[in-house]
Amino acid sequence: METALSGLKVLDLTRLLPGPFCSMLMADLGADVIKVEEPKIGDYIRAWPPKIGGNSGYHAVLNRNKRSLTLNLKDPEGKAIFEKLAAGADVVLEGFRPGVMGKLGLDFRSLERINPRLVYCSISGYGADGILANKAGHDINYLALSGVLSHSGKDRPTVSGVQIADIGGGALMAAFSIMAALFARERLGRGQFIDISMTDGSLAWNCMRWGKFIAGGQVPTPGDDMLNHGVACYNIYRTADGRYMSLGALEPQFWKAFCRAAGRPEWDTPLYFEPGAHQKELIDSVSEFFRQKTMAEWVEFLKDTDCCCEPILNLDEVMESRLMKERAMVVDLVHASWGAYKQLGIAPKFSLTPGALKSHAPGLGEHTRPILEQLGYSPAGIEELKRAGTV
Repeated sequence: METALSGLKVLDLTRLLPGPFCSMLMADLGADVIKVEEPKIGDYIRAWPPKIGGNSGYHAVLNRNKRSLTLNLKDPEGKAIFEKLAAGADVVLEGFRPGVMGKLGLDFRSLERINPRLVYCSISGYGADGILANKAGHDINYLALSGVLSHSGKDRPTVSGVQIADIGGGALMAAFSIMAALFARERLGRGQFIDISMTDGSLAWNCMRWGKFIAGGQVPTPGDDMLNHGVACYNIYRTADGRYMSLGALEPQFWKAFCRAAGRPEWDTPLYFEPGAHQKELIDSVSEFFRQKTMAEWVEFLKDTDCCCEPILNLDEVMESRLMKERAMVVDLVHASWGAYKQLGIAPKFSLTPGALKSHAPGLGEHTRPILEQLGYSPAGIEELKRAGTV
């Protein structure tokens, strides 16, 4: 079956999480993603434990459906090979510090002379310009400087279990922007440069709190908001067995249903949705209520009550859940060397051009030879490039 991005050619120079997640989304939907890696070393994430066979579990998820080409971009011949690839590519994705690709002579201005239709996306911590452009950083730093951490958590700033800046502020922003630039190319006939700052992208995730602040003037803090531990109807509660339930009964009909099921009609007042000191008393009462049963017992008790209350599952439970299996978000695969493993499924479901898991994450340089052969290199020429350390 035809895939949505069939025929799209992507050269991916990124490492670790933000860029590889972005290119994974494109590869899952059919793009030919060539992962360009440094000879002998490759993407650093390959070495991160724990491993499936000889490969990192992180690598196994983030780099499925891609091809791997080893290439020394500092070598003149390696640079020439990349330029040949770029001449026929649709997208170049890189995640180096600003200026690095310019020093190699492989920045957007250099490559657009070879391929005017090229979409060139750069993901960095603080953007291509500005006072922090060349400063090192990680997800936690981008979230700190964008204000996200300042109001995350209950009593103090809390680090999320997933990398919001890397994935949300970087990878997703990049993937959306690349698709937008490709759409614009159909009208304008030219590609363009996309500057993705993970800090900029993270700041955009503050949209709800930003709106409340500019209207109300109160600086957001941990635990102060209806969506951030501030109200009883939208909170997390510990159960008798030390597990947790998530309650999201924001709307009146859901809160009413919950109170009715709980046998506590006195909780159902207009004040349930209003901030104030009374929320602490209500949260304490609901907390005591949830401590009366185990998580499994609450699931059974509330199974027919439409009140937005669900158990907080551990990842092993998620992998075995009926919901995720029915939605094809957990896929059982077998690799010739690694053996059986569970792969993360493809989230967007297309009716006409669905994504597919076509190949496992590649070994380092696994596709170097066929890619070079497609460029016209002979077997002897490829061996010479290997001896020279170019590939």
